[in-house]
Amino acid sequence: MTPKAGDILHVTRDASVQFATPIFFRVIRVHDWPTYDGWLWLDGYQLNAAGDAVERRSIFVQGNGLRQVRQNPAGTGAAIGAGHRGRTNLQDRTVAGTHVRPAVRHASAVATG
Repeated sequence: MTPKAGDILHVTRDASVQFATPIFFRVIRVHDWPTYDGWLWLDGYQLNAAGDAVERRSIFVQGNGLRQVRQNPAGTGAAIGAGHRGRTNLQDRTVAGTHVRPAVRHASAVATG
């Protein structure tokens, strides 16, 4: 896969051994630098589970190990970040046919008094 600016990717160990802990990544730019066959330099933002950019990064990955996150699953009609310019929400998205459900933190019971 050759990503393009704006794509949201699920980057795993399949893309590079450095991603033993997978990340979500929003592409800013694909560099045209000469590299090994099948490898790419990408600039972009690492995203948290809510889809917020938490760190700008440059990553060196194998294109065939990248998985694009579907941005509009099941025809919901909602575009990425609808109503939140510059933000995305990764809940209820799918990655290569696998439903992605980030961990949800539940507030502990609040004592009243």
